[in-house]
Amino acid sequence: MDFTLSAYKALINSLKDNNYVFFTVSNYFSQKSESLKNDKFVIMRHDVDRMPQNALKMAKLEHDLGIKATYYFRTIPQTLKPDIIKEISDMGHEVGYHYENLAQCNGNFEMAIEDFRNNLDKLRVIAPVYTICMHGSPRSRWDAKDLWKKYDYRDFGILAEPYMDIDFNEIFYLTDTGRHWNNKTISVRDRVNSRFDIKIINTENILNLIQGNQLPHKIMINVHPHRWFDLGFNWYWELISQNLKNVIKLIIVNSHNNE
Repeated sequence: MDFTLSAYKALINSLKDNNYVFFTVSNYFSQKSESLKNDKFVIMRHDVDRMPQNALKMAKLEHDLGIKATYYFRTIPQTLKPDIIKEISDMGHEVGYHYENLAQCNGNFEMAIEDFRNNLDKLRVIAPVYTICMHGSPRSRWDAKDLWKKYDYRDFGILAEPYMDIDFNEIFYLTDTGRHWNNKTISVRDRVNSRFDIKIINTENILNLIQGNQLPHKIMINVHPHRWFDLGFNWYWELISQNLKNVIKLIIVNSHNNE
């Protein structure tokens, strides 16, 4: 079965067995000249949209497997859980800010930058924050990244924003948005411009590509912890509810394409 913690563990072990080196986002950027010397590497990223307890389970699994990842937390009440965030940080994982301020402030740039500042401060009380990453907010007309057309995140001591600072013609982007791998028909904003055109069917397909040395050697993987469960009620509920959400996302994507 796909999107189980067992499948995720198999993915990590396959990458390790095939000599991929793992980076957090901040480690990649702070050591970029050295990072790129590696023949194979993975920048492992997690967008914690909801269910932070799932993020903690994933962080513990990664810790047991000897890798570190970046966890981008939204600052909504359901997700901003200081004890969980601190525990993830204390394991050596990176904590970042999953910002969505323009959507939350209805496109008011002045309010949005103050909201950004305040939420960043809230997170930094709990753990160091050196990188940020936009939350797609698919039902909003506002793209979070547009905030940086007027302001500069580096003024806040931020090292990088993956969507804006990674060359995805050099690094293959792999995301599980919509509970599918790189399915652009149901991804409103979690998409990149890239020279890579690799169709991914499921996680088993990724394992086969890794083992056959057919996957690019430089990768960023974005895994949403709330999609991954041990098999049971929560796994089936996520399957059903995400399929319903994907219908709405498909309508939104099609409307954007027709504009």
